[in-house]
Amino acid sequence: MMLRARGRRLPIGAEVVPGGVHFRVWAPRRRRVTVVLDTDGADVTHPLAPEEDGYFAGLVPGAGAGSRYRYLLDEGDGPFPDPASRYQPEGPHGPSEVVDASAFRWTDADWPGCRLPGQVVYELHVGTFTPEGTWAAAADKLEALRDLGVTLVEMMPVAEFPGRFGWGYDGVDLFAPTRLYGAPDDLRRFVDRAHALGLGVILDVVYNHLGPDGNYLAQFSNDYFTTRYSNEWGDALNFDGPRSAPVRELFIANAGYWVTEFHLDGLRLDATQTVHDGSSEHLLAALSRHVREVTRPKDVLLIAENEPQHARLVRSPRRGGYGLDALWNDDLHHAARVALTGHSEAYYTDYRGTPQELISAFRHGFLYQGQHYRWQRQSRGRPAPDLPGPAFVNFLQNHDQIANSAAGLRLDRLTTPGRLRAMTAAVLLAPGTPMLFQGQEFGASTPFVYFADHGGDLAEAVARGRREFLAQFPSIAAPESVERLPAPHDERAFERSKLDWSERDRHVEALALHRDLLRLRREDPVFAAQDRAALEGAVLGDEAFALRWFDRSPDGAHGDRLLLVNLGRDRPLEPCPEPLLAPPPAPGGDPEQVGRWVLIWSSEAPRYGGGGTPPVETDGRWRLPGHATVVLAAAAPAPTQDAPKGDA
Repeated sequence: MMLRARGRRLPIGAEVVPGGVHFRVWAPRRRRVTVVLDTDGADVTHPLAPEEDGYFAGLVPGAGAGSRYRYLLDEGDGPFPDPASRYQPEGPHGPSEVVDASAFRWTDADWPGCRLPGQVVYELHVGTFTPEGTWAAAADKLEALRDLGVTLVEMMPVAEFPGRFGWGYDGVDLFAPTRLYGAPDDLRRFVDRAHALGLGVILDVVYNHLGPDGNYLAQFSNDYFTTRYSNEWGDALNFDGPRSAPVRELFIANAGYWVTEFHLDGLRLDATQTVHDGSSEHLLAALSRHVREVTRPKDVLLIAENEPQHARLVRSPRRGGYGLDALWNDDLHHAARVALTGHSEAYYTDYRGTPQELISAFRHGFLYQGQHYRWQRQSRGRPAPDLPGPAFVNFLQNHDQIANSAAGLRLDRLTTPGRLRAMTAAVLLAPGTPMLFQGQEFGASTPFVYFADHGGDLAEAVARGRREFLAQFPSIAAPESVERLPAPHDERAFERSKLDWSERDRHVEALALHRDLLRLRREDPVFAAQDRAALEGAVLGDEAFALRWFDRSPDGAHGDRLLLVNLGRDRPLEPCPEPLLAPPPAPGGDPEQVGRWVLIWSSEAPRYGGGGTPPVETDGRWRLPGHATVVLAAAAPAPTQDAPKGDA
């Protein structure tokens, strides 16, 4: 009630209200807090009044949008930027700037939001997505993504971070879109343009740690962080200890801020396994509830990265879950990568890339649902048989997995073209929610490496930490590979990771492959249903398998679909005692009437760079083309011709 009476939208930060700007900050370790305004080059101070529970607040007449300010603490500590700053035009060490979010004129009033079924996710890093590395430049590429078949853009983190470039996972100002990509309204224009094109936008947010450089939270309170939990990326956040309520409020409010003030369609939650919380309501559950409340009636999506694959995150609160929508499916990625590259080292150790692994990942989502996981010497995952197909986000590439190689090579540089086309087809047609990483659709040759513009001892510490992390891969730990590892703070690492958009015009075969597959996924009713209960699989050889979608429409009008994947050499199947290859019922007809299989798509089509597709099935005899995926559909029996009549 107190916040509404003051006209505030969020618990802390600077907000434009009638009569000036209202400032509110949580600083329980301080006795006094003073706003220091930069007014015509001179500092003007305005003391804030103390409130309950360590808050300080006050209205500053004459301040407005564009005013720059800092907080002076006690008798002279600081001044420091606002922990809830909406914009840091000079970076995280500079002054904060007041932003009036209500001044932006949106054109997306009719946008309904996003629901999970049917989504195709496209992960991008704004700084390397275009040569300019801005939201304005990225907005010019959105139409190309729409035409490709993408429905949902996922931005890597944009909360303000130090330096001239970085991945964004070391953000320190959770409410401030980084000045590196433009002003806050440039982000709003990007989202508004996406909605005009029918695209949703979600943002990757980091609620498990904050970066070390430019993080001034401890100046205001000792209670933001805790030593009760370990965290490999920095101090763990205090979501369940003494005086944790304002910390929880800050992060939950931040989630609501992005989806309301920037009209984002949801969030991707980074490394949720290190969001530690023993409260009666886990922070993620409270966050999910809040985000849906503040965006109702629009639909929003909450997608989590969760390395141990805890299915409860996407179960409803009524069933003891956190109410998220989907989880990244690392198991499918790991199995597919081993199948494509032949390498099973480091965290790929417990994967063989066998046809059965791939069938199980497509059919059941996670491979590890509680079994022992040798690499971590503990069990991995939780049972997930009740989760719907779209709840698993499937991918062959993402920012982490590309960068976790000696040279940041993309997957097409690590396997054969035919194998990659074949696996791409399987992933894009499977029941899960498919995700592409920027440039994947046109076979981008540019690498994607880890880059972070730190200086001094921190730069060397980050570089050393990166080398130590990658040392789990024996191939990367080899001396000749270590020498090739780029220093994260080397600007050349950042520049080399930028997409070359001229390749989109040159690599027409890769682009056609992805566009056609996404069209097939969207327009074919059997694939579009994303019904993993309709899917069965069978191993056909050491590197070959079949996936059959059984038509579960009420009248059987669509017919079955059969996907055959062969990552090995040409393979004849005779004899062929596999029921999934049996002739299908004719669509919409008598179930006793035997139909036939007809080829509707092949990864070996010349338009994709393939060598052509010979007949796959002839009179019940099968021959699987090597390094290929073919898609067959049920059809009515071929018309028969009457035998010629002899002379009477």
